[in-house]
Amino acid sequence: MFDVLVVGGGAAGMSCALVLGSAKSKLFAKDKRIGIVMHQRASHLQTALFNNVLGLAPGTTGASVLEDGKMQLAQLYPHVEQIENEKVISIIKTSEGFLITTNKNTYESKLVVVAVGYTNLVSIEGLDAYLEPHPRAAIEKERIWLKNHNHIVDKNLYVAGTMAGWRSQFAIASGSGAQVATDILTLWNDGKHTKIHDKI
Repeated sequence: MFDVLVVGGGAAGMSCALVLGSAKSKLFAKDKRIGIVMHQRASHLQTALFNNVLGLAPGTTGASVLEDGKMQLAQLYPHVEQIENEKVISIIKTSEGFLITTNKNTYESKLVVVAVGYTNLVSIEGLDAYLEPHPRAAIEKERIWLKNHNHIVDKNLYVAGTMAGWRSQFAIASGSGAQVATDILTLWNDGKHTKIHDKI
């Protein structure tokens, strides 16, 4: 049983996993089991070129950010389980949380963060009731979102990034993932507002 399973290895998903992983030294998070399904094939980052992102050298590619992010997560926070080469096909609510089925395995988690792209090709069973046309995308692009309030779709079901209704901008998607992570850390910390920063 995971305490939280992040679905999606793009900007929002990895940002969420990094912030959650960085809280390992805190008493309220030290025994939490965190996982991320690292499916990246459909990520818009695969074809992105960054010249306008604070902190990234002009000419940085999205593909390199995806690879570097996986290494950063593995090296700094190896307790965050990276699930590779699997694609989520269903997220079903249970009495204890969620049953997450991929093309290869089945997992259980108390909390789920959906951080996949916002194309109408997304087909994850169990999410249909929450899908609507994306509020910040051109209608002809047929983008979708999971209707939510402050990233919460339903009890213990979160959404981050473009699927949360945000625009497809790297900094926005990353920030959305970090926001969800701090909301989960606040939940684990008995409602005390929580953020995690390393200091020199």
